Amino acid sequence: MFAVQSFSLEVETTASTDILDLTSQVAEKVRSTGVDTGLLTLFIPGSTAALSTIEYESGAVQDLKAAIERLFPRDLDYAHDRRWGDGNGYAHVRAAFLKPSLSLPIEQGRLQLGTWQQIVLLDFDNRPRQRQIRGQVLGLKPANG
Repeated sequence: MFAVQSFSLEVETTASTDILDLTSQVAEKVRSTGVDTGLLTLFIPGSTAALSTIEYESGAVQDLKAAIERLFPRDLDYAHDRRWGDGNGYAHVRAAFLKPSLSLPIEQGRLQLGTWQQIVLLDFDNRPRQRQIRGQVLGLKPANG
């Protein structure tokens, strides 16, 4: 039987570049759908956050933060800041490059992530936020499930 099921996750962030591991929360939501084979799509509304995957260990997370800062420095002059005065122009640029959505295959009821691969939320905004990640699972449920 084909199924489409939606869910959401709520996450609190701080006023710095947060990189938060969502893997276990997302995996539990996927398991609860009963979908055996399919596709998960995650999306974060807003223009100052993104979703990605990484080996979620302190060295890799620190390296990613440093790379993001080198590519999209916080202290540059951003036209967005001049226009709105909110100081988060860098956050909009970072999020635009890293993207707000992520798609992952599901097989045998499990996310098909690599051994060292985790799902992460990257929040770049310069103020704490209550983020809502939207998920949608599309796929096949076992005939007897």
